[in-house]
Amino acid sequence: MFRTYAARGPGSALHHDLAFGVASAALAGVVFFIDTFTNIEGAIAVLYVIATLLAAQVVSQSGLIACACIFAVLVMISYGYTHFSNYDLQSTTRLFVALAALLVTTVLLIKTERARLSLLSLNAALKESEFRYRSIFDQTRVALWERDYSSLRSYLMELKAAGECNVRNLARADPKFVDECLSRIMVVAVNEAARELLGPQSASVGELRKSILSGHEKFLDLLQVIVDGGRVYEDKVEARSDTDEEKLVLLSVKFPEDPDAFDRVVVSMVDVTQRELALKTLAEAQAELAKASKATAIGAMSASLAHELNQPLGAVLVNAPTLLRWLDRDPPDISAARRSTERIIRDAQRASEIIKNTRGLLSQTAGRLELVRIDDLIDETLALMEHELHRSVTSIVVQIAPSITVPTVRIELQQVLINLITNAIQAMVEGNAEQRMITVTADAHDSAHLRIKVRDSGPGIDAKILKTLFTPFKTTKPTGLGMGLSICKSTLEARGGRLSGYNDDRGGAVFEIELPFGAELADA
Repeated sequence: MFRTYAARGPGSALHHDLAFGVASAALAGVVFFIDTFTNIEGAIAVLYVIATLLAAQVVSQSGLIACACIFAVLVMISYGYTHFSNYDLQSTTRLFVALAALLVTTVLLIKTERARLSLLSLNAALKESEFRYRSIFDQTRVALWERDYSSLRSYLMELKAAGECNVRNLARADPKFVDECLSRIMVVAVNEAARELLGPQSASVGELRKSILSGHEKFLDLLQVIVDGGRVYEDKVEARSDTDEEKLVLLSVKFPEDPDAFDRVVVSMVDVTQRELALKTLAEAQAELAKASKATAIGAMSASLAHELNQPLGAVLVNAPTLLRWLDRDPPDISAARRSTERIIRDAQRASEIIKNTRGLLSQTAGRLELVRIDDLIDETLALMEHELHRSVTSIVVQIAPSITVPTVRIELQQVLINLITNAIQAMVEGNAEQRMITVTADAHDSAHLRIKVRDSGPGIDAKILKTLFTPFKTTKPTGLGMGLSICKSTLEARGGRLSGYNDDRGGAVFEIELPFGAELADA
């Protein structure tokens, strides 16, 4: 390991090495001559230490050891030559003193050289680390400041020692408190991203006072973190640029644990103005969407009511004139009039149940689940459809496994069946079916599900509308709303069921209902 001289050129370093080398060799020669060939009695050999010091300026560590060994050999040669036949204690002592001085000097020089090299290495590592830090600081796209908070911290700690621990109380008591604190913050360095964010003048103290916050509440929060000994402050704050443009930024300050390191605190800012505007726009759009969804839900509910109430109200309109005709007879047919009245009451009660169930949906409450015998339910449904079936000359075939029960809301399942049977009747009438027959079957599809099928003898489902069969407001009828099948599907799915429609291989359309057996009886 040879010494380097960064401050000198190659020629200067060579002259330096040559001068020290010559001086070391000359001094060693002079000391050897005086110690060997003169009668001077003294510790002349100790002067080899000076030659060693001069040689240390030129040679490496191994060279230094070699020089020390050579000088030790010269000392012993001189001693042997001058005291070959006359040994005494004084001269022998001087020999060992000289050798010890050479050894100690060499060891100390080696240790000094190693310490110097270690210091140079640490200094180089420090410079490299500083270069990397400065490179990251200057080139990152995050706005960064190095600020000196040491004076501010000392000021706040003095106030804390005096018993003032609440920053807001201090600000209320002294209007100049915030300005005093701001004046104690010094900007050490600013990167390019910070200049782009707040402008070229963002490094000055005046601009710091201008851009720190439009209000002082956030700044007081930062001061409180320092007073409390906190390490991190993060918050969204408003900042003002050189051009008086207000921006919303995410401010982050990391305070060091060592109070002496408060002279270089890194402050970062990330511009979140556009993100916040986007979030605000998104929130407004979601609010508008919620309003539109509510309006759509109300519209769908209105269409559902119109569709569901059409059948019972239509039945009332048919039975009321019939009741009047029975009463207009002479004498009045009281028995027939009673039957018409009972049908009117029955249909009116069903309309009331439909409205009550719809109100339950609007108020986010569902109807009461109960164990319903499927054979009884289908019989009641066909009784309600008696007039419609008779008028359309449609026959019904019912195939139901005995004693099947399922937990459901009676009025909901009944309305689904009425919708499906009504659709089947209308399809057969419009398709001019020669034989109008509806087959209703009910059985256990598997151990967990009930299956009800409604099959008609009509023309079947057009292939063009099979994919959109349950889409709301999709209809092939001139006066239809397109809500019936959609309402039926959503009603069943709300109870864990399923509704599907397809064409039967033997002709006609089939609508299949599946309902779970395992639903618990409870009020939703």
